[in-house]
Amino acid sequence: MDMRTRVSTALKDAMKSKDAARLSTLRLINAAIKDKDIAQRGESEGDTGGVSDAEVLAILGKMVKQRQESARAYEEGGRLDLAERERDEIAVIEEFLPKQLSDDEVRAAVDKAIRKTDANSIRDMGRVMGALKAQYTGQMDFGRVGPMVKERLA
Repeated sequence: MDMRTRVSTALKDAMKSKDAARLSTLRLINAAIKDKDIAQRGESEGDTGGVSDAEVLAILGKMVKQRQESARAYEEGGRLDLAERERDEIAVIEEFLPKQLSDDEVRAAVDKAIRKTDANSIRDMGRVMGALKAQYTGQMDFGRVGPMVKERLA
């Protein structure tokens, strides 16, 4: 089942069960996917058929990161109720993301990508990151992986 279908099925289930918090988050996910569809339609003349599953995973990953930052800001501001709501949204969004890789698995994936792309220097970092993003979208935080790749290539 593709990501778009999984989200719409979960949306219908949330409507039936009258789970307002979950429904709200799923509607936000749906809106973000539709926004990306519209943006793509404007960029290309041909009918692309919508965003791919990889792009949906990227959207979801971005949504999680935004909510983590918001939760942190709310905690610093003493608004624990709002921080808790952000964490609840993160839990709903993460249901659609693949399992996150452990630190050891990330290191192994980075080493494998470096070997696969025959990377020797920092100039090859883009190729390595591209290979990782193609294979592990949604499974690792590329903000943390970038410095790791840089360190290994230095």
